[in-house]
Amino acid sequence: MKRFIAKLRTFHDDERGSLAVETVIIIPVLFWAYLSMFAIFDSYRQHSINQKAAYTIGDIISRETTPLDTAYMNGTRDVLAYLTANTEGNVAVRVTSVKYDAENGVYKRDWSQAKGWRPARGDADVSELKTLLPVMPHNEHVMVVETFVKYDPPFATGLQNREIQNFVFTRPRYAPRVLWSDG
Repeated sequence: MKRFIAKLRTFHDDERGSLAVETVIIIPVLFWAYLSMFAIFDSYRQHSINQKAAYTIGDIISRETTPLDTAYMNGTRDVLAYLTANTEGNVAVRVTSVKYDAENGVYKRDWSQAKGWRPARGDADVSELKTLLPVMPHNEHVMVVETFVKYDPPFATGLQNREIQNFVFTRPRYAPRVLWSDG
């Protein structure tokens, strides 16, 4: 028994090989931390890219002087997919023309169109935007562009799959409002 206790003490005090054991323990933790930081950075980068794409689409639409149509909306969705480098087509875009009635203090929908899995906004949905839109002069129009992109993190380190949403409003630049054509 004394020999056994002596061997345990010797084993306890022996520091040979401790660096190898510590390395085996810490390397997976460092690797996971590196992958987590990369995934978090990629998530922030993707949010920034999607926001810039939404502003770009809003600016493009605000410059239109001819009515938009279904082909234009399909092209808008393609532009969003291109700008966000989303090759799977997991993007949706919704464009709504909103007019402000200053006499009654309400926003009214002129038209709304969507491409992707999100539906177009109805008249009742526009009232929900009151806190997001600015107070404007009477009968002023703005174009509301909403983009939706499904994001899948590059590594499974704790971040969940999510939908990145952006909300941008832009005043028409060269015409009093942007029109929609069903033809």
